Amino acid sequence: METATAEWTEPTAAGHRSRGRTVAAWFAGVLLAGVSAVVGCRAADTDAISPVPQLLAFLPWLIVPVGLALLFALLARWRTGLVWGVLVLAPLAWFMEPYGKSDEPTGTPLAEFRVLTSNVQYGRGTASLVTAIRRERPDIVFVEECEHRCSATLEQAFGGPDGVYRYRQAVEGAGSDGSVLLSRFPLKAASGVPGTMGMPGAVADVRGHRVRLQLAHPMPPLMGQLALWRRELGALRTYATADDDTPTILAGDFNASQDHAEFRRILDTGLHDSARLADSARTPSWPARVPSPLGVQIDHVLVSREDFSVNSARFLDIADTDHRALLVDLTLRQRA
Repeated sequence: METATAEWTEPTAAGHRSRGRTVAAWFAGVLLAGVSAVVGCRAADTDAISPVPQLLAFLPWLIVPVGLALLFALLARWRTGLVWGVLVLAPLAWFMEPYGKSDEPTGTPLAEFRVLTSNVQYGRGTASLVTAIRRERPDIVFVEECEHRCSATLEQAFGGPDGVYRYRQAVEGAGSDGSVLLSRFPLKAASGVPGTMGMPGAVADVRGHRVRLQLAHPMPPLMGQLALWRRELGALRTYATADDDTPTILAGDFNASQDHAEFRRILDTGLHDSARLADSARTPSWPARVPSPLGVQIDHVLVSREDFSVNSARFLDIADTDHRALLVDLTLRQRA
């Protein structure tokens, strides 16, 4: 009887170990396959279909499932999985580097000024934004999701003939549809970029120099609405290419990061990402409620490459909104 029991127990323990390794290898394979698909789309310069665009926004954090996959592969003694994981890590690390050229113009300085962009989430962060504007004193302010009450509050606080921001362009709307552009500099109305949510535009007279201003707020890449997201980012790209001779600032909530192909195509028109030039290319701006190392940078201030140098870029906490604001100090320069 004792001999029979021993003979039964030994293969059962070995069988458990074998099944455990099989399960670990299976989990490692599933994780690596998912991450490989996303990294492959990034390498192919495409946003593909859902859920790839949503996952691309958090590309740096895909290192976590790769790490888990390597752990499972190690426990399973799966050599192929270990090699696979290392091969996935290499391009993932490469793509975490900031995208776009970092050279800046060195022409004669013409004007220095400050730009602020802030999504106030259906107007909820308006009061905190007013405080930030008074504290930071930006010269140009882009405000997304500024509904009717937000617009009225900004007008009351800063508008009017004697106000700090006498010049403004706005698309009035409810919820996320409203957007406002405020300026200390005189503004000439421009048609803006059409979109589901308001994206006003203008041409500013910055100490005698024309500067195109365009607020960006395309639709997010929601399931079933990727075509709309691509179309509205494409409209912003078209705006960027429409005038190569005039200094341009394109700022706002792009609902896209540097890991999205559609956003990189905007940068490829000849625009610089200010945060990238200020060594803050991976500083997250959304969602603001998670710790700062987490999240994704979807709020940007883009400037024409031949006209602007960036002195600094800071992300500000604004209460009652899910976005951090971005404050950028710019120098407008004479083209070489």
